[in-house]
Amino acid sequence: MDVYVCVGSSCHIKNTKGVIDKLNERIKAEGLEDKVELKGAFCMGECSQQGVSVRINDVIYSVMEEEADKFFDEHILNA
Repeated sequence: MDVYVCVGSSCHIKNTKGVIDKLNERIKAEGLEDKVELKGAFCMGECSQQGVSVRINDVIYSVMEEEADKFFDEHILNA
């Protein structure tokens, strides 16, 4: 599974690094390094959203660092 995280300037302000770090932690903790790959992407056109834009299979989500674990459980672990 490829998970694209926006690294553009608008999302960077919303703490892209924090979201990436949390998702990486969970990928390692769940032993999914060979199944899930985080990739950087530039603007996904969702800059007005509150969180960092994350795309999985053409669906874009808005993820805040404090919600990254819940996002991981719902959209990556249970996929």
